[in-house]
Amino acid sequence: MSFDLLASFFKKRWPHLEKNRDVESKRIASRIKTVECDFGLPVKACLLILLGYYLFFSNWVHDVANTREVALTIVRQFFIIYSFLNIGCGIMIAGMKQLPLWFNQLIVLAISVLDMLFLSALTLVTGGFQSLLFWLFLLLIVRNALSIYAPTTQITVNTLTVICFMMAGLTDVAIARVELESVNTNTDSFVLRLVILGTMTLWCYGFQTLFDKQRRAEDESREFKIRQEQLQATGRLAAEIAHQLKNPLGIINNAAFTLQRTVKEGKTITQQIHLIREEVHRSDRIITDLMGFAQLAEGSVEPLNIPEEMDQALEQVFPEAANFKMKIERDYAPALPKVFMQRGHFNEIMVNILQNAREAIPENCKIKLTASAGEGYSILVTIEDSGPGMSQELLDQIFEPYFTTKEKGTGLGLAIVRHNVEIYGGHLKVESQLGEGTKFILQFPARTLIKLQRNPG
Repeated sequence: MSFDLLASFFKKRWPHLEKNRDVESKRIASRIKTVECDFGLPVKACLLILLGYYLFFSNWVHDVANTREVALTIVRQFFIIYSFLNIGCGIMIAGMKQLPLWFNQLIVLAISVLDMLFLSALTLVTGGFQSLLFWLFLLLIVRNALSIYAPTTQITVNTLTVICFMMAGLTDVAIARVELESVNTNTDSFVLRLVILGTMTLWCYGFQTLFDKQRRAEDESREFKIRQEQLQATGRLAAEIAHQLKNPLGIINNAAFTLQRTVKEGKTITQQIHLIREEVHRSDRIITDLMGFAQLAEGSVEPLNIPEEMDQALEQVFPEAANFKMKIERDYAPALPKVFMQRGHFNEIMVNILQNAREAIPENCKIKLTASAGEGYSILVTIEDSGPGMSQELLDQIFEPYFTTKEKGTGLGLAIVRHNVEIYGGHLKVESQLGEGTKFILQFPARTLIKLQRNPG
């Protein structure tokens, strides 16, 4: 079919637009399908047939003045164009499942504008302000409220609809004066109709705004619950593993200590026992760190404003009193969605990366932080420096626990960064070359809720 080819074109041209259809997108698509496809297409088809008959095959308009005859001719020509455009839009609406959501929304907007203009033209030749088509303007406003999901776009289109009705009425009055016809000077009726249309526009806008707020609150509540359950499960698992490993390590340590006190001959064997105890203590420290993840069950996730959290981390690593010479640049996109995380985890991510950058680059170098919207309702955070960069060999090892190039480093900073990113379903990538600086790219999903719902079971 024709829309199969169109869908194939859009998927090849803009493949990322179809990668992530979240719950909200499906809700919008379902609303468009119900209003425009299931209800709108049959009603529009009947109206086009009825209007075609009355405009071309009936004598419903006769004995009109010259100016009105010209207006009627223009309306008839407009009807032909309007019919063909509606047929094309109807075909695309019928195949909407195979087209990107943004394109379906564009079609709905085009249909709304076409209906608004054609209804205004019909009003001009059916009585102006006194036309019975006034009631269709009310239905058009309600239809726009149901089909156009964005409140700002909706109120804009509906306001233009009210203006078109007013312009059609004023044009009818002007024609009547030119043709020396009697003009109905009942301004109360005219004002009342405008008030009714304006009130309906504002009511639909207010209802849509309240509906959006309630929907966002429900989505955030579900997101909060799922994130919290994920972190609690991770914390319980870490605590259980650490507990199971600590018991045998304790027994080994006690046995080695007893053996060391008992064996009095041979220096070599006592050194070996000492080595065993040192490694047990080292393993115990690692497990203690692992038990720290059990605190995940105690913490609380919350919606974080990423740019604000990035600024706070900058203040921690580069306090004004320290007077660091590095040049800091910020580039934050507006209106970014919030990310549900524990505040401490995100802060730990940013502080570790920024501290590494501060210690690795010389003075007067640049550090640039950016935050932008990514694919699939995610947020991209990048930290880029103009320092000496890293070799590929070093790049392959930086996330390994206890690997460090610093004299007093623990080798845990970037390992913790990767863990904190991945525990929230995020991704971490590093780009670096010697002499060209280093760039950390972090992607955080704003909604793990969507990811979980896709998984079977």
